[in-house]
Amino acid sequence: MKKKILIGLGALLLLFIIWSVYGLFFATPVSPPASVTYNEAGLEITIDYSQPSKKGRKIFGEESEGALQPYGKYWRLGANAATEISFNKDVTFGGKSVEAGTYRMYAVPGPESFEITLNSETDVFMGAFEPDYDLDVLTIEVPVQKPAAPVETFTIGFSAKENGANINFSWDQSMFQVPVAIQE
Repeated sequence: MKKKILIGLGALLLLFIIWSVYGLFFATPVSPPASVTYNEAGLEITIDYSQPSKKGRKIFGEESEGALQPYGKYWRLGANAATEISFNKDVTFGGKSVEAGTYRMYAVPGPESFEITLNSETDVFMGAFEPDYDLDVLTIEVPVQKPAAPVETFTIGFSAKENGANINFSWDQSMFQVPVAIQE
């Protein structure tokens, strides 16, 4: 009898391991990974993030309204793993100096503006967990604008500007941008 129970438990454990490996390495993620790179005039910026979709949900708003991402709360600027940004040169990020390197990037949304923070804690597997705030490098505040039409999938992109680029973020009824320029 013990042998049958042990065989049954072993089979269940094996099925769980197979299911976990499949989920981690083979299943298509609900929020697929994305990477965008800006590379002009010697400045290279790369952002690695995941792209959640609206799927009929209220994205930004008050917690009492059932918003997916409530105002005033940490947001990893995507889904799954923490969003990371890399600069190949010293730059100004929203007007503040930052050294070349890789940083964790997160936000705290609000109805009129978002706080965007760069943090030196990188290679974080699960970005759902809040960062070590003592490792924050800088925080900026950017105004929120409303796009012409709702944006279904969270998207980060670039637009060129003199001596750098604007990083453009858009999702649902919100869009904002962060100017980045090479430090002189």
